[in-house]
Amino acid sequence: MLLESRQKASREKRARVLAVVDQMKADGDPITFLAVARRAGVSNWLVYAEGVREHIEAARAGQAVGVKRQRKEGAVASAASLATDLEFARAQVRTLTEERDRLRAAVQRSLGERVDAVSAKDLLARVQELSIANQRLAAELARAEADRDSLQDDLAEAQDDLAAARTALRNMMRDQNRDST
Repeated sequence: MLLESRQKASREKRARVLAVVDQMKADGDPITFLAVARRAGVSNWLVYAEGVREHIEAARAGQAVGVKRQRKEGAVASAASLATDLEFARAQVRTLTEERDRLRAAVQRSLGERVDAVSAKDLLARVQELSIANQRLAAELARAEADRDSLQDDLAEAQDDLAAARTALRNMMRDQNRDST
């Protein structure tokens, strides 16, 4: 029974490997022993086992013939053709990068001009506000200075009156002191 179970598992694994090879061939995926083992979920040993290895080698040989045929027919690009395409793609990337940089600089200049224009309008409005505030404060300062000068005059007059009153009081007290003596 154990032997039968092992033989059945082995047959199932071999069938799975052969199915994976056929599927890879149909999909056009490159067939390698390692790729087949991984996709089938079996050990590397099994793909090299007799009966399985021959099937994989035949599939690989069939793929190699197909690639040669495609190259002859021009369906597969040559190395020189691919190198040319790569150089062309690099040139396009350089051109597009330069264009992107030019457009970015133009957008930055445009935005800068817009910001400057908006800023100039805002600054002009702010200067006008400050000029009006300055005129108002200058008028308040002139009034305050006039009030100060008036108060200083009043203070000087009051100080003169006080000094005169003191002098008159001293004279009065002196005269009274003389009369009483």
